[in-house]
Amino acid sequence: MRRRGASRVAVAALLGVNLVLPTRPEPVAAAGFVEAYPVTAAAMRAAGPPYADWAAGGRRFLTFDTRGDGRAVEVFGDLAGADRIAVLVPGVGSTLADFDRRLGGVARRAPAVQAGQLYRELRATEPAARVAVLAWLGYDPPDGVLTAAGGGSARRGAAGLVVLLRELAARRPAATITLVGHSYGALVVSLAAADAPAQVTDVVTLGGVGAGVQHADDLPGRRRFWAAEAPSDWIRRVPSVRLLGLGFGRRPGDEAFGARPLPVGGVAGHDGYLAPGSATLVAAATVVLGGSDAVVLGTVGSGRSGDAR
Repeated sequence: MRRRGASRVAVAALLGVNLVLPTRPEPVAAAGFVEAYPVTAAAMRAAGPPYADWAAGGRRFLTFDTRGDGRAVEVFGDLAGADRIAVLVPGVGSTLADFDRRLGGVARRAPAVQAGQLYRELRATEPAARVAVLAWLGYDPPDGVLTAAGGGSARRGAAGLVVLLRELAARRPAATITLVGHSYGALVVSLAAADAPAQVTDVVTLGGVGAGVQHADDLPGRRRFWAAEAPSDWIRRVPSVRLLGLGFGRRPGDEAFGARPLPVGGVAGHDGYLAPGSATLVAAATVVLGGSDAVVLGTVGSGRSGDAR
């Protein structure tokens, strides 16, 4: 009896750090390509408010699913004709309920808001460029710090993201794709980059918790790896360790990791990287548009602002 009781305690402890996981829905990739828009719009109308209002407003989604914490992949811009595509992956605590209306009541945390800001910055930088930005909540992010420790959600998310990336590469083979991961989403995009098609040229991490490797050069594919980590970001207090399957190694923003540094002027806290007027927003847009290292680093102080969807 004592052994059985001890075993139960051990399993409960492992569940707390995400080493033993209950069954969860598989990550949701794109339901197709732009032909999925009418299908997802019908699903949103059937789901009622607030999702029916999204469809009525003409917003376009590759994926929409209300099961569990929900899934959504929103498209900003003309994906069918885009030459430059950015895929934004959010982090811990993101759910369908907060996808649009702001996580924790803070607008800049909402994936749809962040993706919209990046899209508007791209259009402001090069109005004639054919660009698209995807807000990719196609996985089940951890609900909190403890459940994030093992990285299981990131691995499942990366697998789903790779499916999407291969679909994009097949549909738009001449386009270039930039992955943008915020916080825990940085781990997702870094893991996905290992199996991503050649069209993925850049990986951008914003306040990233880790990348699954100890150095940027350890990532396959010879992709450019960028990192932004503001001095006021609490992520800097996360230890850069990996022990017994817990932790994610060096943070991308750690100088020893070797990522190309993005400017962080005007960034406040952990969630302000893509806020209007931040140097990181301008630099990230320059990366998506194919700017050279020198051009990207030269964007310091050139922030713009805008809030229209």
